[in-house]
Amino acid sequence: MSQPLDPEMFTGCSHVTSPFRIGGKWTPKIIRCLEASPRRFSELEVPLRGITPKVLTETLRSMERDGLVTRTVHGGIPPRVDYELSTLGRTLLAPMAACCAWAAAHLPELRDARAAHGSSSPAPALARTHETGPGRKTGPPSLSPNVEAS
Repeated sequence: MSQPLDPEMFTGCSHVTSPFRIGGKWTPKIIRCLEASPRRFSELEVPLRGITPKVLTETLRSMERDGLVTRTVHGGIPPRVDYELSTLGRTLLAPMAACCAWAAAHLPELRDARAAHGSSSPAPALARTHETGPGRKTGPPSLSPNVEAS
């Protein structure tokens, strides 16, 4: 029997949004949860605060489709379902560790860049056309080809 997942396992993460994306938003955290041993759905919910059962189900299905996890149904009432990292899924552990180390080392620079980008003056809005009537454009608004970007 494996150790229960620590409900606080992601609390100490210094960065909420990783600059790297593997699969969906929750995929890297699920991979971390499955790193040591197979887990049941209810076990995965404990440290993954903020994930809805629907999103967890969708993410696990996507990961299974991509070959990152295997889903094993054991007989019984109710049936027991375990999720486990596949051999392919395990190949992501080393790159994920490197990404985490990079993010931890460069977090101040990353935050500064994001803050600088967010504080710059917004670009002027592009003109949109959506005219109706005889001889006029119909359909959804689109960008006007005559507008120059500044």
